[in-house]
Amino acid sequence: MSEIIKTEAVVLSKLNYGDTSSIVTLYSKDFGKFSAIIKGGRSPKSKIGLIIEPLNYIQVIVYIKESRELQFISGSDMISYFPGIREDFDKLKYSQAVIELLKKLTAEHEINVRLFKGVVRIISLIESSNELPVILFSRFLFFFLTELGYGLQLDKCPICGRTNLGATELSYNYEFGIFCGDCKKNHLETGAVTPELFNYLLCLKTSKKIEANRVGTAETAITFMEKHLIYHVPDFKGIQTLRILK
Repeated sequence: MSEIIKTEAVVLSKLNYGDTSSIVTLYSKDFGKFSAIIKGGRSPKSKIGLIIEPLNYIQVIVYIKESRELQFISGSDMISYFPGIREDFDKLKYSQAVIELLKKLTAEHEINVRLFKGVVRIISLIESSNELPVILFSRFLFFFLTELGYGLQLDKCPICGRTNLGATELSYNYEFGIFCGDCKKNHLETGAVTPELFNYLLCLKTSKKIEANRVGTAETAITFMEKHLIYHVPDFKGIQTLRILK
């Protein structure tokens, strides 16, 4: 079965193919993540090739055949190329980290409109918001964990059910997540969770405003969530963009 679809997409990557073509990976609203070929896309005269560049938010026309590994792109229009991101190192680094997560951890052709809208929103915010890119990325990573089914339980202890966790000493275990101090004696602790980190994670969960002076806590939260993700997805080795673009 084949069809022609028109969908919004974010460009994840682009590689040269043959003498004149390109292969791109897109994360789309209506078809999830997929790879496609742009025939003649490297020609200076190719409008499609010029528009479909990594990080760009586009509208694309694709000839889809699900049994085919590579789809065919027949048209594209620009929605946004986020010029402000490309001129700022931190904005570019954290935007690329968003792209890396999508490329590595989303399944081919798995449609998730909520995730797609979240990706467009966070890249747009990195482009134009006054909130620091590191804080915005921590917001996205928290959201991304939830969408993948690995969200952090912050409302109650997963072992005893105790609520109001902020009022107790907290510990962490990769299997159970964050649990109260009373359960520590009976369960292996991977590490402690400071009140500052826990309160920051609560801010992410409730979308509360985060002060700009909490950069250190934002970085700690990203590392914490990254380790949580590495444990639950064994093939995932961490967010390499954040290590390379320091």
